[in-house]
Parts: sequence; structure tokens; C-alpha cells
Amino acid sequence: MGKIFLIYLFAYLAGSINFAIIFFRLTGREDPRLSFSGNAGTTNVYRQAGIIWAAVVFLLDIGRALAVAVIASYFLKTHLLPWAGFFLVLGNSFPCFHGFHGGRGVANYLGFTALIAPWAALIAAAIWLVSYGIGRITFIASFFMVFILALGQAFTLHWKFSAVSGALATFLLILFNHRKNIIKYWSGNEPVVPGDEED
Repeated sequence: MGKIFLIYLFAYLAGSINFAIIFFRLTGREDPRLSFSGNAGTTNVYRQAGIIWAAVVFLLDIGRALAVAVIASYFLKTHLLPWAGFFLVLGNSFPCFHGFHGGRGVANYLGFTALIAPWAALIAAAIWLVSYGIGRITFIASFFMVFILALGQAFTLHWKFSAVSGALATFLLILFNHRKNIIKYWSGNEPVVPGDEED
């Protein structure tokens, strides 16, 4: 039990390292959470620093998630892995190193799932492209992608209760992180700007 706790704590702390915020501090830029969507993720880096640096931050998020998945896979039983993904996303969403205000965990969940269920990660990425191409609304495309990621984890891990519950908890957490976008979209009072919702 102690080992499981330490791995989940490690996943949360790793997720709490926000590369977008760190990059902006190192380059003397304004906190990315103070502009546009208020989200410390790839999209705000793109808008404020350009596509190259946005790609760097995105790849760092994916790489960090893969590293957490590798370490968790070594120390945990496979059916417990989705909960490591949950704590990784939790750290990215509510980072203890950055005032508990971070990103939304989409890129991290994609990177984490890429190790556990690579086929699901590929399908999910393709579905994101198709969904965004049709609707042009980023957060809705992300919901389709995250659903496939969670489903892929549960399927790969043979629908064991701990695997299904961990995947479901992560899916619901990412939905919660997008609650403002959901409210704006369904109320129709405020337009949803494509790109405001990612990460």
C-alpha cells in the first residue's frame, strides 16, 4: 500500500510541473494564465510565443506523461495504472507548485495512454482531428478523444474494476476541468473560441 501511495504521489508531483508556466518565467513573459483562456497549456503558449514553443511544451507534456507511465508500469500492477494517470492529470490541473491553477490534462492523458494502450492513443488522436475538423470546437473534440483514451485503458486492462474506475475518474476530472466551456457552450450567451479549451 505504501508503494502505491508513493507512485500516485510521484504522478501528482510530476504533473504539477507545468512547462508552460516555467517557460514563460524563464523567458521573462507574463504568466500564461493571465491571458486568453487563462489556461496554462499548449494553446496559450502558441498564442503568446508561437507554434515552435507550443510544440516544445506539448512534447514535454507528452514525454513527462510517458515517463510517469513507464515508472508506474514498473512498480504497479497493471489494473492500478489508470489511477496513476488520474493523479498525473490531477497534478496538471491543480499543480501544487503553481498555486493549484494549471492546465486541463488532455495532453498528459494522451501521453500516459500512449504507453498503456498505444492503439487507443492513435485512434483517439485521429478522432480528435475528425471531430475538430467537423465542429471546429476544440473542447468537444477533446471530449471524444479522452473518452476513447479512457475506453482504451479499460479494454486493455480487461475491464477490471480498479482500471475502469480509474479511467472513468480521469474522464470525469477532465470534463470538470472544462466546466466553464460547457456552460458557455450550452448557454449560448458567450461564444466558445476554438483553442481556448485545450490542455
